[in-house]
This record gives sequence, C-alpha cells and structure tokens, in this order.
Amino acid sequence: MKGKNILLKRLFDFSSSTSAVIIFLPLFAIIGLAIKKDSPGPFLFKQKRPGLNNVHFTIYKFRSMAVETPNVESAKLGEGVSYITKTGKFIRRTSIDELPQLINVAKGEMSVVGPRPALYNQHELIKMRTEAGVHKVKPGITGYAQVMGRDEISDEEKVKYDKYYVENQTFLFDMWIIWKTFINVISSKGVSH
Repeated sequence: MKGKNILLKRLFDFSSSTSAVIIFLPLFAIIGLAIKKDSPGPFLFKQKRPGLNNVHFTIYKFRSMAVETPNVESAKLGEGVSYITKTGKFIRRTSIDELPQLINVAKGEMSVVGPRPALYNQHELIKMRTEAGVHKVKPGITGYAQVMGRDEISDEEKVKYDKYYVENQTFLFDMWIIWKTFINVISSKGVSH
C-alpha cells in the first residue's frame, strides 16, 4: 500500500471510528445493560490477540457468551450454542458484538478493514499468516476473508484471501469490503450461531 493510500486509510479509520463511537454511545449503553441483565459478568469481553507484526493487543467485544466459555474459536466449541446468552444470539447474528472494536480502531491498534485478528492460541493459523506476510498490516473489524465466507471457509482459504488483501489493498478495495460486509450482516451470511 503506497503512502497516499496509507494516510487516507488512517484518516478514514480515525474519523469513522471516533464518529461512530459518539453516534452509537446510547446503543452501547443499551446493549451493555441488556448483557448485564441477561447473564452475570462484565458486558465487555477482552482478549489478547496478535496484531500488527504479531504484537499482542487487547481486543474489545460485547460479551455474547457465558463467562465460563472455553477460550477457543466458536467453530470448535461443538455444541457451543449452549454457551451463547439470549442477548448474545442477537448481537452475534447482527455482528453488533464487534462494535467495541471501533475503540481499537480509534487507538490505532486495528483498522476498519484488514485481516481479522486470530485468537492468541490459534498457533497454526498465526504461523500460516506470518509465513504469508499477513501480519504486516493491522487487523480489521472486517476483512476480505470475512466477506468471502467467514466461518464457512477453512483456515487455509482465510490465509489465501488475507494474503490477497495484503498484496492488493487500496482504499477502493476497502470500500468494497465494507459494502459487502453490510450486505452480509443484513443477510446474516457466514455467521456461526
């Protein structure tokens, strides 16, 4: 990504994330109260994830599962749906659980668009992504692999899409991914419940 596009990307990230946090503040409060009423524990879920250059940062999400849920990716929980709270089902289906990551974007730890950050214990995926150079860009709230299949595709396919994004990213490509994300959220496409 060339200098002009890098600057444009950061300006877009900062302005869109800070504006969205202000606009969605009442929604944040409502969701937080709903989560607290639905199940015991904090309304925010915090977890260490590998970011730019595989340096760990703390990612924020609205908590959608019970506090005793095993720390593994959703697809590997088996009957993981039993861990999901009533409020959690809704916020996961609509991807509202990802909104607190706007704070990560405003802080410069993430971008609106980029490869989704792996779990800290997804060692094989992290290794594949490092070998493919995916760690050279900031992780994103949404990304090319997400709009191409999200939970429905294998780790190998995710790395392939992430590598393509890293090698071909432009501001217009980011806008296309945001548009596709919007369409997928409306249809709940590729979301595991």
